[in-house]
Amino acid sequence: MTEAPPQSTLLVLHALRLRSVAPSADVARRLSVDPATVETLLADASTRGWVRHREGVLAGWALTATGRAEGERLLAQELEASGTRTTVERAYTSFLELNGELLAICTEWQVVSVDGVEVVNDHRDVERDAGVLARLGRLHAATRPVLEQLDTALDRFGGYGQRLGAAHARITSGETEWLTRPTIDSYHTVWFELHEDLLATLGRRRTDERPG
Repeated sequence: MTEAPPQSTLLVLHALRLRSVAPSADVARRLSVDPATVETLLADASTRGWVRHREGVLAGWALTATGRAEGERLLAQELEASGTRTTVERAYTSFLELNGELLAICTEWQVVSVDGVEVVNDHRDVERDAGVLARLGRLHAATRPVLEQLDTALDRFGGYGQRLGAAHARITSGETEWLTRPTIDSYHTVWFELHEDLLATLGRRRTDERPG
């Protein structure tokens, strides 16, 4: 078994992998780490050519191609050191079995078919919406064992259950924007991040999941 990589560096690079672009304060909040510590880690990573700071409307830190490769190397090293590849692969397989249903739920929440044409859902059909949310509830319950399996494998997977649970609680309380809105920690946002996390951890690509 190999030696585990420096966790602080791995977590910062991985956070940027999952967020694409993020200010240092957002990275600190995501990792529950002191902002000054994150600033130091980012400065070191910048010196090494692993990250760069973007200006403009979407300002923040982002991985370079070299940084992405380094992050993948550290993730592979972590997985090997933990001896939990089989567990993560099993959880990933279970996740994929649920993924199609989550995507279908989100689509059905956003659009409806009228005379064979898909249009934006105006949510006036309360009964239809209730059925979609009931499906989400069943999916959420089915996801828990997968998240528990991941949590036992690697500690950094531990936050997903809480984040999905928080989003689901808001949805069931009537704040239905927490199902798909991309600018908040919505159910779909967290789910998409978990999917990317699993792919990155196992060294796979989304294109690997497509038939043919």
